[in-house]
Amino acid sequence: MEDSRAIDRAEQPERVMYSMRALGRAGLPEDFELDGMRYRLWRSVKHDFVAATGFYRDADGRKVVLKISRTVSFAGIPLHWMGRWACRREMHFYRRLADLPNIPRLLGQLGTTGFVHEYVEGRPLSAGRAVPDGFFQQLQELLSQLHSRNIAYVDTNKPQNILLGDDGRPHLIDFQISVDLACVRRWAWGRRLLRLAAREDFYHILKHKRRLRPDELTDEERIASRRKSPIIRLHRFVFKPYFFVRRRLFRHLRATGRLLPEGSK
Repeated sequence: MEDSRAIDRAEQPERVMYSMRALGRAGLPEDFELDGMRYRLWRSVKHDFVAATGFYRDADGRKVVLKISRTVSFAGIPLHWMGRWACRREMHFYRRLADLPNIPRLLGQLGTTGFVHEYVEGRPLSAGRAVPDGFFQQLQELLSQLHSRNIAYVDTNKPQNILLGDDGRPHLIDFQISVDLACVRRWAWGRRLLRLAAREDFYHILKHKRRLRPDELTDEERIASRRKSPIIRLHRFVFKPYFFVRRRLFRHLRATGRLLPEGSK
């Protein structure tokens, strides 16, 4: 009995870690078929609480992206419903923006919580890669097109969601937390919140511009890029404890020799 308790205590960190992965102990599928084409896993990119994402290729080298939202429970609470909901809403945004060349095309759904979209040749924004002249102007124009359709991207704070394509143009991926009028229509302050979220889209773009192309910033943009709104302060207050616990847990697992499964973050 004592031995079994000791084993249970030793396995507890692994159970906690896997519970924070969207697919639990399972990984992304090694291959899948869509519209008669077979794709094989090329690289796992991310596996967090909400979803797992991987790059795939077919026999001819054509690349696609598969994203599978959460399927497993957390702390005994079933969350497959959340995965289905997250998948449907993100596909909704890809469909609404299908006519924009800077948004990868949705290719289809896989299972109840997964979908596939085109792969964009390029790299996420980073300090190690030169950003061409006018890139941020094009990015602001792209966001303006979203806003004109009553869509707020919401996640521009993450540079990994903004791709600098091999064509030199900006491309947006990951509409996991984006919102549109349909999402907030029934809220008393829905339209106001949507306008505030759209304004924050530009704030984060200016922050990236200040870091990567300060020479293109106007004086007005430089001031705006340092002005944190109440929404941003509230977001950091709410989510900081979660990321603190997550970092501490993963640091402990690394220190004790327990490596995270490929693609975990």
